[in-house]
Amino acid sequence: MKNTTKIQDPKIHAYLAQCGLGSRRQIEKWILEKRVLVNGKLCVIGQRVSSKDKILVDGKKVAALKERDETPVVIAYHKQVGEICTRAQSELPTVFERLPEVNGRWISVGRLDVNTSGLLLFTNNGTLANRLMHPKYEVERKYHVRVHGKLNQAILNQFLTGIMLDGDFLKFDSIQPLKSLITEVANQWFIVTLRQGKYREIRRLFESQDCQVSRLMRVQYGNISLPRSLRQGQYQYLSQTQIEGLVGT
Repeated sequence: MKNTTKIQDPKIHAYLAQCGLGSRRQIEKWILEKRVLVNGKLCVIGQRVSSKDKILVDGKKVAALKERDETPVVIAYHKQVGEICTRAQSELPTVFERLPEVNGRWISVGRLDVNTSGLLLFTNNGTLANRLMHPKYEVERKYHVRVHGKLNQAILNQFLTGIMLDGDFLKFDSIQPLKSLITEVANQWFIVTLRQGKYREIRRLFESQDCQVSRLMRVQYGNISLPRSLRQGQYQYLSQTQIEGLVGT
């Protein structure tokens, strides 16, 4: 018997995310703000669309998926301290001001707070961005951290076991001193890895032990390391091989 099951069209927030316009959560907010039209009518959350529909966001036509290059574009950007990772109006400079033009819209793969520097990945592919950020995939992030405060091996072990803070269970997947651990020294560098991205997780864990993070720098995301030649405020396109490795992370 012939299978007549019809594959459903995607929901509007998933479709626009795939187009690279933003995250699904952002797009749902735009729908509630009445910024999205489908075939001349206000869109509703959960509405299904296809490439045949005429979609406008803020009055601008969205190119259908079939009109777009299916190969995602990904860049590595070296974020500076003092930059923010949002398009919202602010007196502070935003990382998006330094990015090149792209077919679609740049989506930040995770964020770094204003006082954190280092590697940020951007893509125009919403599905890839979601894949790299979703907790279930546990994509590894690596950081270099300079800490002011005295630490010992027992505290480092506690970071690996995990600590409950304000209702969040926080832990490092690994932590090791950049050099030998010296308990009498107040300023030391550590290499820390995480597989989740909870709010200010690294800073909160160290602060729970009366230590302050004086410098925080992301040096790796998945299989992509911050290139030594990439200066702060500059970006670099990833090769197809690097992107394929990132997808398989």
